[in-house]
Amino acid sequence: MTQHTVSIFKPYPFSVGQKIRIEGNRREGDWEVVDIGEHKVTLRCPISNKEFTWDMFCYFVEEKHNAPWPLTQ
Repeated sequence: MTQHTVSIFKPYPFSVGQKIRIEGNRREGDWEVVDIGEHKVTLRCPISNKEFTWDMFCYFVEEKHNAPWPLTQ
């Protein structure tokens, strides 16, 4: 099997009350997690106190070197 550098993306496991900072997208800024659903997350702006519910969109990325690709198991 040929070895490749593979980027791994996983949904981020939010927790209620968590303080987060989003960088590099249109929702950029500081937020507090106020609710988590199966497919949605509700965040509150700490400045305006406005809440927004969005589809899950944050992902943790990890890069593995010399990883098999495609993954068959």
